[in-house]
Amino acid sequence: MIWKDLIKLVKLRLTFLVVFSASISYLIGSQVPFKDNPLGVINWINWAKLIIGGFLITGAANGFNEIIEKDLDRLMSRTSDRPLPSGRMTNGQALVLSLLMGIFGTYLLGSLNLLTGFLSVFAIILYAFAYTPLKQKSPISVFVGAIPGALPPLIGYVAAHPKIDQIALIVFGIQFIWQFPHFWAIAWVLDDDYKLAGFRLLPTGHRDRFSAIITFVFTLVLVPVSLLPTIYGYGGYFVGGVSLIFSIIFLYQAFNLMRKLDIKAAKQLMFGSFLYLPVVQLMFLFDFIGK
Repeated sequence: MIWKDLIKLVKLRLTFLVVFSASISYLIGSQVPFKDNPLGVINWINWAKLIIGGFLITGAANGFNEIIEKDLDRLMSRTSDRPLPSGRMTNGQALVLSLLMGIFGTYLLGSLNLLTGFLSVFAIILYAFAYTPLKQKSPISVFVGAIPGALPPLIGYVAAHPKIDQIALIVFGIQFIWQFPHFWAIAWVLDDDYKLAGFRLLPTGHRDRFSAIITFVFTLVLVPVSLLPTIYGYGGYFVGGVSLIFSIIFLYQAFNLMRKLDIKAAKQLMFGSFLYLPVVQLMFLFDFIGK
């Protein structure tokens, strides 16, 4: 049971997606020559440090989030069985675990370079202590949460190439815009549960047409943003074509939600978001390496 509770505390599936995103961007950044790596060689030891450090940092942020939201998690069926609201773990135990993960994760990422360490600490603070309390106050929390949510690919990139350049901003931008249809699709599906805890995550706070329209608009914006690697010459027509196809499919799912306004359509958009991001990131990596 201890391992199961630890898995729930760190939100293993979410943490895996975060680490996956960072690791892909690390491999992209490794291919960009700079003074300390003129040949664009992948340092696999640093890649392992990024994965372990990223896992620990993300686990720490999720742990702090669950400590803050313990009483609210008890109100929702989706979260009531987590270790803190169920009473299987105390706040003190969760705090110690989260602090240890945060300290060791920051040490590992900071050993890669200072910028990576700084961005990691910034992500924890913004997610746990800005986004988390805002969830009950305003839908603006989604905009705040989208920043730490989009930092993993940026962190992964600068871990290999310690400079925020145009490629770094592109990988950040794709994940940043993707966050909105992703968050809002989940919020639409879970709105009844969220309201039990007073969370206001949909754009209008309700499952209505205007929330669906805003979701569609951000999904539409994602179409040109996903083409930025090709537009700026970092990716070829292959990544551009795949990104365009998946963006149009994703856009159709958002249109379907706008048309039907039901949970089934929101679920399709939610699952579409889970597929969209890794496919686009992997295509960018394969195309970038092949150039």
